[in-house]
Amino acid sequence: MTKMSKNFRHSSLRFIAGSKHVIRLISFIIYYGFARYLPQSTSHFMGKFWRKLRSAIASGMLKRTGHNINIERGAMIGAGKQIEIGDNSGIGVDCIVTRAIIGKNVNMGPQVIFVGQNHSFDRTDIPMNQQGRSPSEPIVIGDDVWIGYRVIITPGVIIGKGVIIGAGAVVTKDVPDYAIVGGVPAKIIRFRKE
Repeated sequence: MTKMSKNFRHSSLRFIAGSKHVIRLISFIIYYGFARYLPQSTSHFMGKFWRKLRSAIASGMLKRTGHNINIERGAMIGAGKQIEIGDNSGIGVDCIVTRAIIGKNVNMGPQVIFVGQNHSFDRTDIPMNQQGRSPSEPIVIGDDVWIGYRVIITPGVIIGKGVIIGAGAVVTKDVPDYAIVGGVPAKIIRFRKE
């Protein structure tokens, strides 16, 4: 490779990286300034159109998206660059998700919160509000999961395949495949495959 072709290749890579940054920034501005407030996908007035438009705009922010995703009205997705969503999955109405890997065919109810970070509290010699934050850990959601209304999931939790999380649950520990969990903190109620 000649020096000129190497320089061209490096400048092309910088241009592509810069273009992705610009697309992400434009998508961010349009999403939070406009698309986030569009009607829900269940709206009788053009609901499917609003769903596709909002999801297309949000996709420009997200790290990775599958086919047929749904980002619902009011969803807070941070900058989006730490979120991956698989095929036929979505983020529900008024949900807050900042760092997650979401599998395929995931249903999410309204007002679900994925807690991205916690405050550090290990030291007792200084106030907690001066200790900073613990390292951010992604929440991993397996395929074919149903997350109920107002569920809270804490950092680093892994939800297995085929899990159902009951409304209002607070999930602080990993959940095995095909479990049905509920409560505060969430406990296994039974397994779907019994």
